[in-house]
Amino acid sequence: MRLFQKSVATPGILENVQPASWREHRFGLPKARWERLQGKDFWITGAGTGYGRCIALALAAAGSRVFISGRRIEKLRETVGEGAELGIDVRRCIAVPVDIKSEEDLTRAVRHIQLVTPSLYGLVNSAALPQPSETAFPLTGQSVAAWTDVLTTNVTGSWLTCKAAMPLLGNGEGFRVLFLSSFAGWASTPGFGPYNISKSAVNTLGASFAAECAMRYPEKDVQINVLVPGEARTEMNQGSMESPYAVVSMVLVLLSHPPGGPNGYFFNRDGQHLAFAYTPPYSQPLLSMH
Repeated sequence: MRLFQKSVATPGILENVQPASWREHRFGLPKARWERLQGKDFWITGAGTGYGRCIALALAAAGSRVFISGRRIEKLRETVGEGAELGIDVRRCIAVPVDIKSEEDLTRAVRHIQLVTPSLYGLVNSAALPQPSETAFPLTGQSVAAWTDVLTTNVTGSWLTCKAAMPLLGNGEGFRVLFLSSFAGWASTPGFGPYNISKSAVNTLGASFAAECAMRYPEKDVQINVLVPGEARTEMNQGSMESPYAVVSMVLVLLSHPPGGPNGYFFNRDGQHLAFAYTPPYSQPLLSMH
């Protein structure tokens, strides 16, 4: 099975844009798709830094109300500050501090969100931890504590967040969920075993969650997918020169898709449609419907 299938892709994805010019480029979205995001409610984890911050601010720019979550309130404040600098109405960003590993924290977060809205249109699982650097041979030498921290954050945390959010997601006519994965989920790179395993598990979690929700909510427009954001300058990767805003175009394309879109599929931030395990690439361009 091939990971890439170049003949199946969505053209028009904009990876290299200036976020300050969002009014002009709309991150590659046609006007009608941009307007589909107006008035929608989204919950973004890991929104204090990196991809999560950029996704949250782009959604707010499009007119969505965004619940931004992270463990550190000071980072969530930085997200709001960056949005203000970009000319985004940051009143649409509501900080909901949470540790996604804690069911108690997540229950409290959901109650907070429910005070504002009875339903969510979307959830983006962006919070994650990198591979600890305590040993070059983690599968034979890493501590149980380090293993548990990575797997609990990257996999269990996303599952617990989805589980906690379901009463809000299920209250509308349909919903969107994105899991941010990594090409590590397809890899066996020495020295990164636990991280590779966590991202492979995220892939399976996303596809399995999509299948279960499609069966549980057959009358609703359910679109749950997995996206590889690639490398960019984040807390995990300080050496990259790529802007984390490079992921935004593909994220917004998926979150703004009209009814009948992909559910349980895999995508790359540049518009490529990916295969994973028994799942072939999604067969239709994502921007063919406006």
